[in-house]
Parts: sequence; C-alpha cells; structure tokens
Amino acid sequence: MRYPPTVDIRLAAAVVAGRSAARASRLLRRGGGTALPGLVAERVDPAVVRKLALRFGRGAVTVTGTNGKTTASRALASILEASNVPFLHNREGSNLMRGIGSTLLLDRGIRAPHHDRLLLLEVDEATMPAATAAVAPRALAFTNLFRDQLDRYGEVDTVAAMWREALAAAPRDATLILNADDPSVAELALDWAGPVHWFGLDDEAFATTSAGAFDARWCRRCGSTFTYERRYFAHAGIWACPGCGRTRPAPDTAGTNVRLALDSASFDVPGIGELTMPLSGTYNVYNALAAIGLARVLGLPSEAIRQGVAAVAPAFGRQEAVRVDGRDVRLLLTKNPAGANEVLRLLATVAREAPDGNVNVAVLLNDRFADGQDVSWTWDVDYELLAGHVGRCWAGGDRGPDMALRLKYAGWPESSATVADPAALLDAILRDTPSGARIFVIPTYTAMLDFRAELVRRGAAGAFWERE
Repeated sequence: MRYPPTVDIRLAAAVVAGRSAARASRLLRRGGGTALPGLVAERVDPAVVRKLALRFGRGAVTVTGTNGKTTASRALASILEASNVPFLHNREGSNLMRGIGSTLLLDRGIRAPHHDRLLLLEVDEATMPAATAAVAPRALAFTNLFRDQLDRYGEVDTVAAMWREALAAAPRDATLILNADDPSVAELALDWAGPVHWFGLDDEAFATTSAGAFDARWCRRCGSTFTYERRYFAHAGIWACPGCGRTRPAPDTAGTNVRLALDSASFDVPGIGELTMPLSGTYNVYNALAAIGLARVLGLPSEAIRQGVAAVAPAFGRQEAVRVDGRDVRLLLTKNPAGANEVLRLLATVAREAPDGNVNVAVLLNDRFADGQDVSWTWDVDYELLAGHVGRCWAGGDRGPDMALRLKYAGWPESSATVADPAALLDAILRDTPSGARIFVIPTYTAMLDFRAELVRRGAAGAFWERE
C-alpha cells in the first residue's frame, strides 16, 4: 500500500494491521471481522476512528437507544440508497468503538478521501461518549431508553448520564432526533441549546392500559411523578409532569393511522403520506419514525423516504424468516422487558388471527455478558399475554430451565423440550411440528447468534456478514 509523503505513518500502520486481522479472522472462520480489525487497529493508533471519520465530507450521523437502533439505522440506510446518497454504514450491528473502527477499516474506498459520502453509525448506548467525541456527528438520533442489562449498564439513569456526556462532546450545531413519547429521551433536550427534531406516535388506537413495566417514573427537573394521558408501550406515551409543567413535545415527525400485519406495518406521516414497510410491530413503527426524522433533518426527499422505508430489510435475528425442512421459522430478538412485551403483543395478534388461535413459540435465554447475567428481568415480561394461545413451546439457551419455569407460571403448556444445545433444540422443534408449521423463536442476543449459527450450518440462513 503506497501513501503520499504527508501520510500519517501511525494511521497507515493501524490500517494495515486491522485489515490483516480481518483477513485472518475470515480465513480461520472466526467470524466476519466486524470487531477484531478495529480492536487491533486501536492498539496501533488509538485515534484511528477519529482520523478515518474526517474523510467523510457529508459528516456523520449516529443512531442509539436501548431498542431499535439496528433497525432504525438500516431504515435510514435504505432511504439513503433510494436518495442516491453515498454512505458507509456499520450494517452488521457491531456498534462498539472496535466495531465502528472495523467498518471504517474495511471500507473498500479507504485510500481515497470521501468528500461526497456520509458516515452512518449505529452506536451502543455506553459507547456514545467515545463515539461522539471521535466522529463529531451532525445529527444524533435516540430511539428510546429502557432498563437493559443492569449488570452492564446499571439503571436507566446511568445510561442517561452517559448520553448527556456524549452531548457535551457533540458539535453545538448538531441536531438531536428525539423520541417525544419517551420522557427519558425527551429530557436530553433539557441540556441542549441546539436544534431538536421530535418524532412520536399519534394514534389512540394503539394506546393501552397494560403497557408493561415503567422504566421512567420521575421528572429529572423537579422529581415529580409523570402522569399519562395514554401509553403505547412501557413508559412511552403522552406524558406530562404535574410538578414543573413539562409535557410531551408535539412531534415534528408523527406516525398516525397505524395498521399492523404479520409481515408488514403501514402508517401515515403528515407531510409525507402513507408508508408501508416489511416489518411489523408498534416498536418498528417507532424505529421507522426515528429514521424518517433523521432523513428529514438531512433534507432527503419524501419520495425517497417512502421508497426506502418500503425496501428496508430486517437485520439478522430481528423478524428474520427462514425456511427449515418445510417449516417457517421466525427469529424475534428480545433483550429486555420492554422489547419482549412488544414481541408478545405482536404474537398475541398473530394468535388471534390463526385458525386454531394458537402459536408455536421457542424462548431462548442466555446469561452471557452481551445478554446481561442477571435474568430476573424475565419476571417483568408479560408472558401471560399468550396464556391459552400457545400450541407448543420449547425452552432453550444456557438458562433454559429457568425459562421453562417462568413459562409454566405464565400459564403456557409444558415445554416440549428444554435443552441448551441449539442443534438439539432445532431437532426437537422439527420433530414436534409438521411440515408447513410456523414457529416463532424468541432469543436473547447470544442465544440468537447460537441458533442462527445452527441455521447457517444447515444451509437455512447465510452468515450475517454475507447478507446483502
């Protein structure tokens, strides 16, 4: 690799080391090289991300949040493609600094300045301070803030403090794209003097009195307890603080007239019109609204927004459907009570429309570092929503017996199998169901990776780094 005389030798060495690590990782089939290259490169030059990010003439945008950041960023990527805007995106979802570094290192155009390109980054919640300082984003989107991996992140207040630290490092003229319905996200505007673009849901048909556990109860400004006119899920809804008078901001990008089917969702956005996407669930409507808000801040045209949302593909493990020996297997990743409750609400709708009123469900629970090692959160999940509507169920993952016990108390039928090994679990599912059956698999993150690896081994799915 040749460099001009003014080249940063340390950066050049970091690039060579990182790209070599990526080749070795794939040759040895140790993964897709989505993290190791960045880790190696950072050891050579700790400023590698900052230096490479400077090459993007259109600047950078970031997407973070407890749930939905992968889907929201993929939706924006689809809109950018429809707009013919060149960009680079860490689409595999490797969202720590090492993953961001790997994305930059493995960019095929790394040798040339990218004067006309945009850098689109999904960022882990706790990585936001470092990522913001490194890439100086022109826009920052925050999808939501829920309790997640308490042993890693701590309570939601800890994450909120990290996000405020990130905002302190952000350019003063950057635009925040904030979920107006989530008071924990809305509170970020209290510390921000720059522009804010709000997104949210305006559809009373999806209001509920049983929206799951609250993770935001008290106003940070005055300490009063939030009140709600209605809730959409968890603590997201039309909220107000009776103490200081703060209320849910009016969304600049609002979703109305929402219609959900198993494989799609349609909704209207004033100023854009009707949109349809090949993903379902209220939570995915929120993800789309975050992407649309970002697209509007970037000045992308309405027609491209409609086309992009219609073409967005699910990320691996997130409403991904595969065919296995004549069965339709759908992966629905869950990581915390808020996300799990939304998946269960979707499955309850599917069950009501099924001929026998039932669904077949496998729930996979791991307690590794990336999942959170405290699995007590499963008792805050409303599995009771599906009581009486489950035909067959299976419990799997490292904590399969704990999951089976939770499902028993939720009124589900006895698990047909409780096994940790994904191959044995898949064999049990295929043995217990006829050809043509539909099975929903609800795994935590590392359980999803394990189960997908088995699907890849059997030729039913492609490795995530080989996807489009």
